[in-house]
Amino acid sequence: MTNDSLFPKGAVMVFGATGGIGKVVAREFAKSGTDVAIMWRSKEDDAQALAQEIEAAGQRATTHQCDVTEPDNLRVAIDAAIDAHGRIHTMVWGAGPLVDQVLISETSREQFHNAVNVEVHGFFDSTNALIAHMKENGGGSFVHLGSAGDLRFPERDMLSVAPKAANESLVRGIAREEGRHNIRANSVLVGVIEAGMFLELTKQGVFDEHWVEEVQKGLALKRWGQPEEIANAAIFLASNKAAYVTGQQIAVAGGYGI
Repeated sequence: MTNDSLFPKGAVMVFGATGGIGKVVAREFAKSGTDVAIMWRSKEDDAQALAQEIEAAGQRATTHQCDVTEPDNLRVAIDAAIDAHGRIHTMVWGAGPLVDQVLISETSREQFHNAVNVEVHGFFDSTNALIAHMKENGGGSFVHLGSAGDLRFPERDMLSVAPKAANESLVRGIAREEGRHNIRANSVLVGVIEAGMFLELTKQGVFDEHWVEEVQKGLALKRWGQPEEIANAAIFLASNKAAYVTGQQIAVAGGYGI
């Protein structure tokens, strides 16, 4: 690693890289000077297009199909990414399903189990597979894209907030236990971002004008966030500029919760 580089030689592994926020995160990491392992589940065309865009800009990109709810399939994909890049210096967790907005009392057992299976089990299995690799290669970084609902609970968003809250505990645990191996773990708490799930649910009519008015009352900055702002926070936490930062949260949420 040279003095002016943000990352060691190797790649960042981005889960959920074909999503509205994930693809921007992957693209911005590449602009910051690192290769990218694109982890995708069902959007092969989007994954390939993103890889071509990154390579056209001068960084290497590989694509790896995986279902994070299938541990064997996940491990094969992770191993393939390691083989392709030699080292994974950072894992960014941005995987997650389109989340139904329902009250806790109206949430089915199936909905809750699916959310936990993707978000919590997937995150655990992914970090568990990469910790040994990072130990062998001088350290590494985990960046979890969490929820600003960890600061103040938003009604009807339990299927996103509760699983990510479990992951916040895992982030702190990894930071505490693996710091001796130069492995760091941090979270970006994601507010309302003009990309991905927010735009899709808005198209479906889930977020109406009244919802917008009520949410913006709770924001210090009276606008929605941009996916590049999530990427900037993730890049900082993963980079050597945050080399003494671990077990922390950065809320990119316009002051939500204060």
